[in-house]
Formats: sequence, C-alpha cells, structure tokens
Amino acid sequence: MMKKILIAVGGFAFWGAAALAQAQAPAPARPAGSMPTAEPQAGFVKSVRGNVQLLSTAGTPRAANAGDALAAVDRIVTGPDSSASVVLRDDTTLVVGPSSRLDLKEFHFNATTHEGGVLVSLLRGSMRMITGLIGKTNPDAIRVETQTATIGIRGTDFIVQSDGQP
Repeated sequence: MMKKILIAVGGFAFWGAAALAQAQAPAPARPAGSMPTAEPQAGFVKSVRGNVQLLSTAGTPRAANAGDALAAVDRIVTGPDSSASVVLRDDTTLVVGPSSRLDLKEFHFNATTHEGGVLVSLLRGSMRMITGLIGKTNPDAIRVETQTATIGIRGTDFIVQSDGQP
C-alpha cells in the first residue's frame, strides 16, 4: 500500500515539474552585438531539481544548471529524486524524470521553414515530451528510441518509461 502511495506521489511530482516547465518564461535572448555560433544550440536547460549531469559527445560530464545550453547531441543523466526540464529551439519540451538517462541523438531545426527533426533515445528512466513546431508541421520527424522499440510520434504530449533492460 505504501509503495503505491509513493509511486502516486512521485508521479504527481513528475507531472508538476512538467507543468512548471511549460509555465516558466523562456531563456533570455543572446546579448546585443554577440555573434551567432557556427552551429546553433539545440536548446537550453529550463529547470533542474537535484543531481543532473550533462555529458557531451566527448563524454565530459558537467553539472546542469538552469539556462545551460544543450548541444544537438548531448546526454542528460538524472540521479534519484532528481529531474530536469529542457526546451529545444522549436519549443519542444522534454521533462526527464528521476534515475534517467536520455540521449539527444539528433536535433536540427530551420526557424524560417519550421522543418527539422528530433531523435531522442531513452536508455533508462522516464521522460515526458511535449512536441513543438517540428511535431506540429511534420510529426514523422519526431522519433523516440528505447532499448526495445522505436516510437513514431503522432500526438503532441506523451510519457515514455524504460527500465533499461533489453
């Protein structure tokens, strides 16, 4: 009985983090006069609760903080009782739950044409995704991989959970 209550409370906290991520204002714009980078960032970390790490393609870990840039290929790792909310440039929101490992394997987006693609791989844990402009203009361009399946997205708000075992 107590386990069911704890699972329910944890689920409400996870949904609350997702609602909070949607309600918060976007990250500040680039300072005036600064030059754009050669490859634009995929998005930014909107909020962090607990122990959250970002790993680059080189495997270098860094502590995640609100406002941190997210590259087109990055890994998000959350500890127990931790979560992170990430907003991509097309306004797709990813909320990564506790004890999770999520790879952003591919992200490209043209702000003028709204064309692009998203590929994420949930290796372990849970994730809520609320699709942005890419999902609205081309739902087939959003893909989520797990250890045992690849999911084609047809909706705009969904949760995926993976135990990490093939």
